[in-house]
Amino acid sequence: MDLRQLPALNAVKAFEAASRHESFSRAADELFVTHGAVSHQIRALEAELGIALFEREGKRVRLTEVGGRYAKEVRAALMALAEATRAVRAGDRERRLVVSILTSFAARWVTPRIGGFIERYPEIDLELLSTNALANFARDDVDAAVRFGFGQYEGLHVEPLLDEVFFPVCSPNYNGGQLPATPADMPKYTLLRSDDELWRPWFAAAGLISASEPKRGVLFQDSSNLLQAAADGQGIALVRRSIAMHEIAAGRLVRLFNIDGPSPWAYYFVCPPRSLETARVRAFRDWLFEEVEKFQALYGLACAAGRDGAAQVLRSAG
Repeated sequence: MDLRQLPALNAVKAFEAASRHESFSRAADELFVTHGAVSHQIRALEAELGIALFEREGKRVRLTEVGGRYAKEVRAALMALAEATRAVRAGDRERRLVVSILTSFAARWVTPRIGGFIERYPEIDLELLSTNALANFARDDVDAAVRFGFGQYEGLHVEPLLDEVFFPVCSPNYNGGQLPATPADMPKYTLLRSDDELWRPWFAAAGLISASEPKRGVLFQDSSNLLQAAADGQGIALVRRSIAMHEIAAGRLVRLFNIDGPSPWAYYFVCPPRSLETARVRAFRDWLFEEVEKFQALYGLACAAGRDGAAQVLRSAG
């Protein structure tokens, strides 16, 4: 093989990012360069290859048939290069485990439990990256990730981890302790708004077909801030069970009704196939699934205990 035929690495990285996003702007954001730089790199790559990799429709771009095939090969090659680089890095890399996790899930679900992993595997130096950005395994120094989405992550090992549901919560002292008695009372109260948690699916699950999405008030973009607002008595929040149960156990929030709203998303354990072959990734994966199994059993007990008993059940489980 004549390595002199290899294209410039920066151009290849720009192409790989643009092929995933089908957007030069998003690729530029990921690579911390300008839109013009990405466009220039890809045009140079196309000129070198003598073929169009993208079809351009105004500001939108789409992979050509050849570009799609090339993107798969390039992605696989970059992932192999990243794995090879990690394998030869000096120091104690074999002890270090880097896991990327959604910020709210890391803070509200993983962190309260992580002590168990540390006690079981003291030889592993765990590093949790709390971020809402998807880990780029071909570029970032990340071993595994927990993602919240639809589970369509090409070229990666993907396992469904935890289904999600939504339900309303508020401070036990909200409105002087006079909380809604039935779901039909909900529209009379202040319903907190969020970018991710929409009320309409929960209304439908509760039989409130005519209830509409709240249109006034603060719009929260971070789930932790939404929870804090509810705990501070600012209104009723619709929250994911995974991030609310810790606050319910502490008595800062109460669940209003045993009615789950559906979620189109779920949590997935994701990693490059080669990473799963390492002992440290397998250890974290097994521990994580054990914790999910215990969480789901505990959630069932809390639901059966109702509003008044849920916090006690959760506290008794530690």
